[in-house]
Amino acid sequence: MIEEQKEKDRSSGLWRPVLLLGVVILIITLSRMFGAGEQLLRLRDWIAGLGPAGPLVFAVVYAFATVAALPGSVLSVAAGALFGPVLGVLTVIVAATVGASLAFLVSRYFARQAVAGWLEKNDRFRRLDDLTEKHGGIIVAVTRLVPLFPFNLLNYGFGLTKVPFKTYVWWSAVCMLPGTVLYVVGSAAIYEAAAGGRVPWALVVVVILVLGLISFLTRRIKRGLQGKGSPEKITGGQSDG
Repeated sequence: MIEEQKEKDRSSGLWRPVLLLGVVILIITLSRMFGAGEQLLRLRDWIAGLGPAGPLVFAVVYAFATVAALPGSVLSVAAGALFGPVLGVLTVIVAATVGASLAFLVSRYFARQAVAGWLEKNDRFRRLDDLTEKHGGIIVAVTRLVPLFPFNLLNYGFGLTKVPFKTYVWWSAVCMLPGTVLYVVGSAAIYEAAAGGRVPWALVVVVILVLGLISFLTRRIKRGLQGKGSPEKITGGQSDG
C-alpha cells in the first residue's frame, strides 16, 4: 500500500511540469500574435525611465496592495516582465515581506478589535490561533507554503495570534520566496520569449525546479499534518484564497 501511494504521488506530480510548459508555449504564441511583446517593451521603458525609483515605486504599490488584502500574484507576474528575474524577485520579496509585516502590525496594535470582529466568525482562523500557540513559527512556514488559509487575510490573522513579530517576518520571507521565484521567473521567461522570439530555457528550467520543490514540500507538509490529524480537520476544508 505504501509503495502504491508513493507511485500514485509521483504520477500525480508529473502533469504539473507538462502543464506549465504547455501554458508557456500557448502564452508565447498568443503574445506574438497580438504584439504583447511590443507593449511590454514600452511599459518596461517607462519604468526604466524612472531610474532607481522604478523598483521602489513598484515595491511601495505592492506593499500597500498587500496591506489592502489584495492578491499579489498579478503584481508578481508584472515584476518579472518589468525588472527581469533577479531584480524582480528581490523587489517582490522585499515588498511582500514589508506589506505582510505592516498588515501584521496593524492587526496586532492598531486595529485589533476591528480585525478580530472581522475574523471571529471564521473557524479556520480560530484554529490558526490554536495551532500557532502549540507549534509556533512552524505554522507560519506551513501556511506560506501550503494554501491552508486565504493568503490575502493571513497577515491579519497572524496579527491576532501569539506568534512573535520577528518569527513571523523571518518565516514569511523565507517561505514566500519559492512562490515568488515561481511567479517572477516564470513571467520573466514569458516576457523574454515574447519580446525576443526565443525560449529562455535556463529560466524555464529554474521554474520547473522550483515547481518541483514546492510540490515536494507540499506533499511532505501534508503528510506531517496527517500524522497529527487530516488537513481538513485542521483547516475546516479547502482554502478559498
